[in-house]
Amino acid sequence: MKDKFRKDLEFVQINGHKMHIFRCGDESKPKLVFMSGSGTVAPMYDFKVLYQKLLDDYRIIVIEKFGYGYSDLYECPCDIDSLVSFQKQALKMAGEKAPYILLPHSMSGIEAIRWKQLYPDDIKAIVGLDMATPLTYMEWGDKEINSRLALMRKFKRLNDLGLLFWYPVSKRSLSKDEIQQHNLLKRRNLMNNCYINEAKQVLKNAGIVDGAGKADCPTLMFVSDGKQTSPNWINNEREYAKSVNAEMVLLNCGHYIHYYKSDKISSKIQAFLSDLQD
Repeated sequence: MKDKFRKDLEFVQINGHKMHIFRCGDESKPKLVFMSGSGTVAPMYDFKVLYQKLLDDYRIIVIEKFGYGYSDLYECPCDIDSLVSFQKQALKMAGEKAPYILLPHSMSGIEAIRWKQLYPDDIKAIVGLDMATPLTYMEWGDKEINSRLALMRKFKRLNDLGLLFWYPVSKRSLSKDEIQQHNLLKRRNLMNNCYINEAKQVLKNAGIVDGAGKADCPTLMFVSDGKQTSPNWINNEREYAKSVNAEMVLLNCGHYIHYYKSDKISSKIQAFLSDLQD
């Protein structure tokens, strides 16, 4: 399977393992750094439906963490500070310079918040794509986390047996070759141990982020209808938005909001970031 993957990819070496970074667009323009949610098998393709609408005005960067996309299936430390450090290192090694505008989806929301807490000068703004906040994970507790871990392990077994045939992906923006690549990455990556190890740590990581104070920067939060996340999702998002004086945009769609509302999201991002530059 490895020989079938694309050859025109850019990697950096971290701890002796390859991490893939996708970059496009003018280097002189504001840098949008897309951060994927837990278990997204191919972030480079997952976000394309959105970032292609922003490419004319921004530098686009998609970090594929270990176990994601084309990066190595390296079971790295999954404490929150290590997860942030690896991504920060990857950007530096690729020659990118701060400040960045982070666009986290789902679980990477707590990574984005932590990044701002640890390295405040790196981050100009955060644009949450139905980003998770510490409150939701802390509300779940061990019981809910363990339940979701059991489901991940079940999906992993089915995928290993070739019996898992459905996975969320927006094909609207992908070429035939990109769809084929996405399918190959799904077969390789789905519910691998990197994802499972991250999930094991998420409750502890959320507690660290929650206890470290506010991530004080301009923040825009797009929020789904909550039906694919958890019952208190919208209330928790609203509470976090209030705490950091964020603008919140509620969307009537599923958790992968960029699949459904990329036109509205891209237009709002451009207006929000334009206001920051004025």
